Amino acid sequence: MKARLVIVAVALGAFLGPLVWTVLAACGVLPDNSTRPPSWSGSFSLQHFADVGAAEPAFWEELATSTVSAAAAALVTIAVSYPAAYALARSGGRGDRGLTPFFVVLASLPAMAYVIPLSDLMRRVHLADTLAGIVLSEAAVTAPLAVYVLHSSIRQLSPEWEEAAILDGAGVWRTLVQIALPLVAPSMVATGIVVFVIDWNLLLVPLVLTSGEIKTVPVAMSDFFTFERELDWPSAAAALVISLAPVALLVALFHRVLQRFNVESSDE
Repeated sequence: MKARLVIVAVALGAFLGPLVWTVLAACGVLPDNSTRPPSWSGSFSLQHFADVGAAEPAFWEELATSTVSAAAAALVTIAVSYPAAYALARSGGRGDRGLTPFFVVLASLPAMAYVIPLSDLMRRVHLADTLAGIVLSEAAVTAPLAVYVLHSSIRQLSPEWEEAAILDGAGVWRTLVQIALPLVAPSMVATGIVVFVIDWNLLLVPLVLTSGEIKTVPVAMSDFFTFERELDWPSAAAALVISLAPVALLVALFHRVLQRFNVESSDE
């Protein structure tokens, strides 16, 4: 038991260490490596959070863009993935077993595999450097993962209620919406939150699909580390802490729902 606690403590320290450093830097407290032993320099202040707008004038607009695009992409992903996962789960036979692994492969592909064809497609349909283009592209990247997870959830459901609804004359869409949807809704919410976090952190897709007219937070954060500007660590750290707030709030609100995602992933 003690060994497990030590392992957990070490793991938490490794994960939380960079976050603690970022929060301290955002408050103006930075490590001073010129002293022996190394110490901390600077005074505690929240002024750097107010200075984020000066360091990156469009930061608050970029934060809103990230929130809207990630939320919209997650909704599109779930809306498309749910009927696809249902059809796959209820097809049975070799089709189900043969197609399911391909969604894992697609979900595992690096973003670069999607960026080139997506950027060409967005230019052809005149959606390059637009919010709609970012939303559709992010949804395309995360849809395979959502299909795979929702497929696992639907397969665990007994088809008796659906068969009874069909015998009563219910069509496919009515069965999907009124019978299966309430049963799989918690899994859909958990999957949507995970997809939102993935979309929020995507850098390469919005970086390639935009040319400066519209920016998400990851793209804006990369501007802090370019050679064209002097890096202001406190302001960059404050911007990072602010950008973590929406995701942290979402995870905190739906913590119990996310546990369902973990259980289903382990069962699979």
